[in-house]
Amino acid sequence: MPHRLVLLASEPYSLPILRPLAHEALVRGHEVAWVASDAMAARLAPDEPRIASRRALKAFAPQAVFATVNRIPPFFPGWQVQLFHGLNLHKRDPAQGQHRVQGLFDLYCTHGPATTGPMQAQAQERGDFVVVETGWPKLDPLFGDVSVESRALRAAAAGRPVAMFASTFNAPISCADDGLAEMSRLVARGDRYWLLTLHPMSPPERIRAYRALAGPNAVYLDAEHLIDMLHAADALVCDTTSVAEEMALLGKPVVTVRHRKPQPFMHDVSGPEGIDAALEGALIAPEARRESARAYADALHPSRDGRAAARVLDAVESLIDGSHRPQRRRNARPWRRFWRSWKAMRELLPG
Repeated sequence: MPHRLVLLASEPYSLPILRPLAHEALVRGHEVAWVASDAMAARLAPDEPRIASRRALKAFAPQAVFATVNRIPPFFPGWQVQLFHGLNLHKRDPAQGQHRVQGLFDLYCTHGPATTGPMQAQAQERGDFVVVETGWPKLDPLFGDVSVESRALRAAAAGRPVAMFASTFNAPISCADDGLAEMSRLVARGDRYWLLTLHPMSPPERIRAYRALAGPNAVYLDAEHLIDMLHAADALVCDTTSVAEEMALLGKPVVTVRHRKPQPFMHDVSGPEGIDAALEGALIAPEARRESARAYADALHPSRDGRAAARVLDAVESLIDGSHRPQRRRNARPWRRFWRSWKAMRELLPG
């Protein structure tokens, strides 16, 4: 039976997470609409219809709403589904990170045992949400065919090793600012071809500085092209960003700068001055830490069949038809969050 589904795209990182889900939903015959801020609406394709007013949302009457952000306005109609916006378990303390329960979602679609177990324990204790291990829809293309765009990135390297640089936006754990001089030097040297990207919420001046490194030895791409970059790169340089986990799923080397909780598969260095040597070693022996990367990936995201979006929809269809629901409905209007949620609602549905 067709269902009406809403995809909440409030941040640039939402699009590559939600689009595989939208595609699968349309294949199944569901009706899909997007709720997005004005800035995000400009990135939607002509065949991605936007709901821009509260009246239109009420008329559409969605049966489920999908979100990638930590908070969702509790006034949205339908079942509310959390997909998460990253794989990283170590970016923040668990009590403050994206995997904490705030009473705003009915279904949590987890990525693997590392997140499923702790959330299942909370679900049993609270009884007002369910947890299903589905995998992450954003990674469906990661386990698919290499794109034309990815092959073009490798061709631009003209036989040189391809290194990727990615950084989070959180100042205390980002290596982008103090690493700019070293990255400028490595790009200018020209012995490697660099794929550069920063978290879309990074300060504009930081993004401008890295865009300026683009030229014959480097290209800067927005986060929407992350999968193409991961496929094209031979190794990754980053900080405490979940891109490290995504690269680990491909079994490729990862060099980290002051990672908050370095894992055995990472080549962690204490500062940007250590990037060059660590990267050289990783490129010479890319298989050295592959087994530890595989073990970590199995706990984080064991499904690599590119069918996460399908499993998410299976879970949501079970929620809608009543075959798999929480023991009790959650409080739909947590008043202590009313004002913050109302402001978010006005930004997403200005009409």
